[in-house]
Amino acid sequence: MPAQVPLFINGEFTQSSSQEKLPVLDPATQSVLAEVPLATAGEIDVAVAAAKEAFQSWREVPVPERARLMLRYQALLKEHHDELGELLARDTGKTFEDAKGDVWRGIEVVEHAANIPSLLMGETVENVAGGIDSYSVTQPLGVCLGITPFNFPAMLPLWMFPLAIACGNTFVLKPSEQVPLTPMRLAELFTEAGAPKGVLNIVHGSVPQVDQLLAHPDIQAVSFVGSSRVGEIIYRNATAAGKRVQCMMGAKNHMVIMPDADKDGVLNALVGASVGAAGQRCMAISVALFVGEAAEWIPELAERVGKARPGAWDDAGAAYGPLISTAARDRVLGLIAKGKEEGATCMLDGSDCVVDGFPDGNWVGPTIFSDVTPDMTIYKEEIFGPVLCCMQADTLEAAIAQINSLEVGNGTSIFTASGGAARKFQHEVAVGNVGINIPIPVPLPFFNFSGWRGSFRGDLHPYGKQAVRFYTETKTVTARWRHAEPEAAGSQPNMSINLR
Repeated sequence: MPAQVPLFINGEFTQSSSQEKLPVLDPATQSVLAEVPLATAGEIDVAVAAAKEAFQSWREVPVPERARLMLRYQALLKEHHDELGELLARDTGKTFEDAKGDVWRGIEVVEHAANIPSLLMGETVENVAGGIDSYSVTQPLGVCLGITPFNFPAMLPLWMFPLAIACGNTFVLKPSEQVPLTPMRLAELFTEAGAPKGVLNIVHGSVPQVDQLLAHPDIQAVSFVGSSRVGEIIYRNATAAGKRVQCMMGAKNHMVIMPDADKDGVLNALVGASVGAAGQRCMAISVALFVGEAAEWIPELAERVGKARPGAWDDAGAAYGPLISTAARDRVLGLIAKGKEEGATCMLDGSDCVVDGFPDGNWVGPTIFSDVTPDMTIYKEEIFGPVLCCMQADTLEAAIAQINSLEVGNGTSIFTASGGAARKFQHEVAVGNVGINIPIPVPLPFFNFSGWRGSFRGDLHPYGKQAVRFYTETKTVTARWRHAEPEAAGSQPNMSINLR
């Protein structure tokens, strides 16, 4: 019998009573790693109730103590870094190196959360009127919810619950049912770091469980990462229920290549940014937009990308692993076929990819299309596979206009030797995360992850200063304390709104 993934409620790992379970499959072999339960309605209510109860005491814990919890947690995560990387690699199919990167980018956010005393500091102004001072304080919201996808099972939960909890909230996490093993290990280490019972809770499920959580009256804020289709539903339903919401959603990320760029650097960057992690990154480069004579590099790009070989997580020579599921693979293969049908030139076709020793893996080989036009399906849809579309533009202005014509605006980059071109690009492009000679511009956690337009719904972005604002409410206090003899303390009634 496969291992049973538990729930994590009120500090205890408990087996669900649900009879509905899903297999957790190794994407390279289709073997069953474990079974994950679809939590019952009662179990979800218990998890939220535990978080609500824990909030009453956790919110009163001094901020430095909350910071010390995060310091202990990041130390444990570093101690178990390689172990977590291996678990994550088996869970997702990522190569070991890529999996360790997933873990490390999450650790960086926990380190940021350890700065919470400074991040929570308010503002004070003395004597805003005669003898009156004004100041602001930040206070936690209550129970917060995180819903995370399959592609970053360490980094994305760590984007959410450490900062939320450091701010004084409690948390319910609903990780992807496809990759539950890594988040459960994160919870084990959080408990080992000294997290009190109920501060973090984990439930598993699919659409019915998410719907129940979104409608729950005791959940105050929702953070989501996933597809645009699901994100729009979550944003609409959660805001209708009166909750604060941030949804990080789909993307179609371009890299603009200027003719003056370093060709070798560009081509190497494109290999990793396009097919790394099998293209299953919301910040993957899926469109290479060559300006002017830079288009002459496309044949050499295809040659280099073709050397990127997929393989199992522990294959040191593998560039990337399988797609997460057979359904994901079939979707990508369908889009490749659609690209050919609609007239794009398939310079490199990974449709018939075979990996020795893994006949059942969800493999798609590196694929490159040239002569891609904006009306093609492979351009309009987020492929989420190791497929790169090559396009051309006559000028930088035309390239910027093309990027800005899309509904999404998650990430983009430019490779150039010109500071003027880079400055113009960063100023005019309507995309939230911009790289200059950097292929995948995911910022470090003291800045915000700033998807724009159709890539984001909400007002405050994850991590950085905005995340602290998302997980807290601001209270502004206007105060007067008289220091006078009793007979002099009185005054005439103030019949105006003016302070005096």
